[in-house]
Amino acid sequence: MNPDSVIAMFLVFFFFQVPLGFLQRPAMEKWSLMTVTVLLALTVRWTVSLSSYSGAGKPPMYGDYEAQRHWQEVTYNLPIRQWYFNTSDNNLLYWGLDYPPLTAYHSFLCAYIAKLINPDWIALHTSRGYESQPHKLFMRTTVFVADLLIYIPAVILYCCSLKETSTKKQVSSALCILLYPGLILIDHGHFQYNSVSLGFALWGVLWLSYDWDLLGSVAFCLALNYKQMELYHSLPFFCYLLGKCFKKGLKGKGLVLLTKIAGTVVASFAVCWLPFCTDVEQMMQVLRRLFPIDRGLFEDKVANIWCSLSVLIKIKNVVSPQTQLKLSFAVTFLSLLPTCIKLTVQPSLRGFKLALVSCALSFFLFSFQVHEKSILLVSVPVCLILNEIPFMAMWFLLVSTFSMLPLLLKDGLMLAYTVTMLAFLLACVASFSIFEKTSVEDLQLKPFSLFLKRYVSWFKSFPRIVRSLFLLSVTLMGVLSLMSATVRPPQRLPDLFPVSVSSISCLHFLFFLAYFNIIILWDSKNSRSQKKVS
Repeated sequence: MNPDSVIAMFLVFFFFQVPLGFLQRPAMEKWSLMTVTVLLALTVRWTVSLSSYSGAGKPPMYGDYEAQRHWQEVTYNLPIRQWYFNTSDNNLLYWGLDYPPLTAYHSFLCAYIAKLINPDWIALHTSRGYESQPHKLFMRTTVFVADLLIYIPAVILYCCSLKETSTKKQVSSALCILLYPGLILIDHGHFQYNSVSLGFALWGVLWLSYDWDLLGSVAFCLALNYKQMELYHSLPFFCYLLGKCFKKGLKGKGLVLLTKIAGTVVASFAVCWLPFCTDVEQMMQVLRRLFPIDRGLFEDKVANIWCSLSVLIKIKNVVSPQTQLKLSFAVTFLSLLPTCIKLTVQPSLRGFKLALVSCALSFFLFSFQVHEKSILLVSVPVCLILNEIPFMAMWFLLVSTFSMLPLLLKDGLMLAYTVTMLAFLLACVASFSIFEKTSVEDLQLKPFSLFLKRYVSWFKSFPRIVRSLFLLSVTLMGVLSLMSATVRPPQRLPDLFPVSVSSISCLHFLFFLAYFNIIILWDSKNSRSQKKVS
């Protein structure tokens, strides 16, 4: 990282509190505060973008930055029918396109603009591994614009739609969500476009909260057709909408609504896949690219159960790929089944948001072919409940960013990681008085505590235990982050720190999975609020 970006990072850290100061001025209008919040969020994003990126100067494969550039090269220079096929002009072993059609269309749009600026950036074959400062500026700008147009407006409107919430809390929620370091570091540091699919999913949640079910369905279809990993969120969307139809009655309004939603989904997919629908082999090849079974159970040091167990049992060596697939499917299905049943029987917006968290976390922990960056699919739904359960939500978001530390270190993003983590922690503490929100009621465990009181006596001290665990967790993350960046591991254990990070993060995620499922299954608010769905 150059000196200018270092200075910029620390300026962001020391002056990000400006919106918090403005919150003390009651006369200031909400939209003025939101504007300041957005400007700060954009400043942080652009500052992080001054850092290095995935695979910078590391031939022959480089990294995700080159993958996105290569997709622009392929989509602009080759006909659509060749985008997903291995040809002499499209070597699928070199960052072959493996995302759904909307990603390909987005790559084509970026390539069209790149061609106008500098044709060398996307020249077929000769542009492979292209790196320059002007090109980096262009690529960073494409992520910045996508974030600004899709994700950030959804966050602002979602926070403004929070009911029974003061302006201060709405602005505080927007500030903390937009400062979440995980998404910023991966999209604007490492280099990806996660804000597009996550933004579409967030638009879906927003529109469903206004009972605009068809628009919500369209938005989620766009998310799913941009990144197939949005399947993590598919069951909550499906169960919530199906539950609403059941409540309306499948012999009346419910059947009409179900028919409309089904038609909307089919039409949305048909439009996205239209160029590939002319040939069955085309569609099958796209699907094969989207769901490659041969890549294995997990990649790198991901903080899920399979990678953590592999420290003790080499699952990939003991179990065949087909058995791995069936095992992961069975465990994932069983882990999310109670939540989906509860949401279908008692559909409520609150239950829907909690189900997004729980189901995505189940997918991350137990499903097949998981990447470390997939934790973002859990983190954004957690951001949606930051206003309701600030202590646990903040804790989870810190751990989710920490779980990606090995990847961020590889990309040279340690400074950006440290500053954004501290800024986010400070923003949450200042906005929500986090350490005062640890009572059983604040943690939303009152129904569970009443159930448990008959069997155990220590649950009364649970808030104190949680605070102690949080401090221990933060200390452990800080020490491991420092050691990962500064200490050389023993020669016999070269992966000591990455494995430690993934294993400790996995233990955290198992704890959070149990916590969120307890809230969902014992939540009396869902039973009351679902009566409003008619």
